[in-house]
Amino acid sequence: MTLIKSISGFRGTIGGKPDAGLTPVDIVKLTSAYICLIRRSGIRRPRIVVGRDGRLSGTMVNQLVCGSLQAMGADVVDIGLSTTPTVEVAVTEMKADGGVILTASHNPREWNALKLLNSRGEFISKEEGEWLLEKAAADDYEFSNIDEIGTYSVENDWIKRHVDMVCNLPLVNKDIIAKAKLKVVVDAVNSTGGIAIPMLLRELGITDIVELNCEVTGDFAHNPEPLAQNLVATCAKVKEVGADFGIVVDPDVDRLAFIDEKGEMYGEEYTLVTVASYILQHKKGNTVSNLSSTRALRDVTHQYGAEYYAAAVGEVNVVEKMKEVNAVIGGEGNGGVIYPELHYGRDALVGVGLFLTYLCESQCTCSELKSKFPLYYMSKNKIQLEATTNVDAILTKIADKFKDEKVTTIDGVKIDFEEGWVHLRKSNTEPIIRIYSEGKTEAEAERLAQLIVNSL
Repeated sequence: MTLIKSISGFRGTIGGKPDAGLTPVDIVKLTSAYICLIRRSGIRRPRIVVGRDGRLSGTMVNQLVCGSLQAMGADVVDIGLSTTPTVEVAVTEMKADGGVILTASHNPREWNALKLLNSRGEFISKEEGEWLLEKAAADDYEFSNIDEIGTYSVENDWIKRHVDMVCNLPLVNKDIIAKAKLKVVVDAVNSTGGIAIPMLLRELGITDIVELNCEVTGDFAHNPEPLAQNLVATCAKVKEVGADFGIVVDPDVDRLAFIDEKGEMYGEEYTLVTVASYILQHKKGNTVSNLSSTRALRDVTHQYGAEYYAAAVGEVNVVEKMKEVNAVIGGEGNGGVIYPELHYGRDALVGVGLFLTYLCESQCTCSELKSKFPLYYMSKNKIQLEATTNVDAILTKIADKFKDEKVTTIDGVKIDFEEGWVHLRKSNTEPIIRIYSEGKTEAEAERLAQLIVNSL
């Protein structure tokens, strides 16, 4: 069994002993400490939004979380089967004091997790997360007496509200999408994207939808991470039925991947690049992605006379940087699109609406649209280390060795070469160094990675 404690919550496999797997004891501890964190701002009786993805353990975890929140004196609004971005917008629209999302994102079926939001519908900060974990470890919280326990209410229409908000964005053009009469395959990996994505497509005027793994059973039909090796059957289905493209989301619908009309992956990295190109045609402003995302976003941003900025890996870091530089679009290369006009969170629904508008305005196929952008190839590797290895010393050595190149150390070490880049990060959970590299050819990406490996 596995339990990973991070600044934003707990993530683990269901079952086992407390503090070894994600058990009821662990769930109660974290949830209770979370309310202590919310109360630091002086709120006596917080109002908290709770939503979950379609996992098999979702109902059980939901009951534990909602009951613990009430026991701590918080009023709970349970929005049921939902998506991560839906909970985020629900928090701000309700003017709630926080939110809890029950999802292990792209992790397999035996996993679940609690993602914790502040009153802005954004993930809590590193400082807040560290404070919360200390509080939970010390069992430093007190449950409410009978007269102060919180209330419980249910609102089941938030996915529809979220869909409407996306459709009403000024840069989402429902008319042009409807006129294109597109045929689409949707793979929602048996989670709540099976509710949200087809609903959004129909609201955008698309009626020819082939639904694949859209039943919300929580028993994922394939590995839920939207990567090419997990989507062989989905790619084949797009080609088989003659669809214009395919849409794939992860279980909590904050990552978005497309499949082109040939049945080939559009590339998660190019989800954000494409949406950013469209936004920058209509809005002047900067862009942000994390250090491990493709250089193509930088190139596209410069084409429109704007500035590109890199943030440390992690949504909370990207959002912080976006606010700092007043970015009009940002996100992560894993298919996560953050569009501040709606909210500061990765949102596959927003990504679909903006991507389809751009595709239909361009009057071209998916593969033709991608061909407009600079082409890069990425390589992802990892180096296994001894448990006693001083990883920080290794990273410092690499930074010094390549000091004549552009070196960034806000998150591990990233070295920008003229022809590409390499990013090294240490894992927080195991003795490994992750090595991501990118070049204009696959061979170049591998060469850069090997250059670093040989220097370790």
